[in-house]
Amino acid sequence: MDYAQPFQQGFGGSFELATRISKHTPGDLNKMFFTICGSTAVETAIKIAVAYHRAKGHAERFRFVGRERGYHGMNIGCISVGGMVNNIKTFASILMPGVQHIRHTHLPEHKFISGQPETGDYLANDLETICANFGGENIAACIVEPIAGSTGTLVPPKGYLQKLREICDKHGILLIFDEVITGWGRTGSKFGAHEFEVTPDIMTMAKATTNGVVPMGVVACNDSIYDAVMDASPTGAVELFHGYTYSGIPVAVSAALAVQDIFEKDDIFNRAKNLAPYFQKGLFSLKDLESIDNIRGYGMMGGIDMKLNTKPGKAGFECFKACYEAGVNFKATGDCLIIAPQFICEEKHIDEIIDKLRTGITNYQKNQKN
Repeated sequence: MDYAQPFQQGFGGSFELATRISKHTPGDLNKMFFTICGSTAVETAIKIAVAYHRAKGHAERFRFVGRERGYHGMNIGCISVGGMVNNIKTFASILMPGVQHIRHTHLPEHKFISGQPETGDYLANDLETICANFGGENIAACIVEPIAGSTGTLVPPKGYLQKLREICDKHGILLIFDEVITGWGRTGSKFGAHEFEVTPDIMTMAKATTNGVVPMGVVACNDSIYDAVMDASPTGAVELFHGYTYSGIPVAVSAALAVQDIFEKDDIFNRAKNLAPYFQKGLFSLKDLESIDNIRGYGMMGGIDMKLNTKPGKAGFECFKACYEAGVNFKATGDCLIIAPQFICEEKHIDEIIDKLRTGITNYQKNQKN
């Protein structure tokens, strides 16, 4: 099948995929909306949150709360709730109104910590402060990444996500987890929600859903949100005024179903969980390198902060090039090197990655001295 019209209908593959994904999502996040990438998944989650509150008779809930150093994609809604300064500055004139941001969770004392920091759960109280200042009854949703990935693997302090959940429940605010990066095994569990034992109301996913080979995004929401939106619409009418031409198209669905098969056949989630301690040990073995300012890590995720070199971003880019020449490729954001090995790695591959990182960073250091 080349194409299936996605508006108010589906095909066998899309229903099968939705069912299979729902077997892995936490709690009662059983309803799926297919999109075309992570950005459109977040944009869709924002719209679902608004539609839900309107369906419940609370159109006054228009505000959203994001987080500093959060990244949720490049669409207007995504940038609005995201916390990347340059994105906000550049497009400030066209961003969503009524968006507030809580502080990020990376504190000065969080140096060279593998896993969750012991301190910082109080940062979740920023949401309570926003509720007091703007009225919790006016807030539709709070969106965070369980682990902030694109801005440097910022791991939440112990108890932090639980506090966010409690505050959202207190004020009737929906909690959205952006699991585009943390989803599908990256933390060592199926989703960050499972790993940190906090169930959101809405969850976004993309990337590993199709192993990154075909564009696709997914939004999962709980049954009560789905039922509220559906019940508020007359029979046969459009329930949610939203959708994409390429939502759940056959080629993307086929790729996602193949990935689901691999997850099961190769026991990918347990493979990632079992390999994570070895990766973390190797990652933190680099802390003796003089140009490294900090290392953070959780599961199969790592962030290496390079010391400032003249101006922000220069160290990260120069080190990225040196490591590429040494034979290892990764993403650098600002002065942070983001390391996220494939789940099919064996210990020998982790050793190779760490060795080449050491070579590349060492060569970068030598170049700075010349």
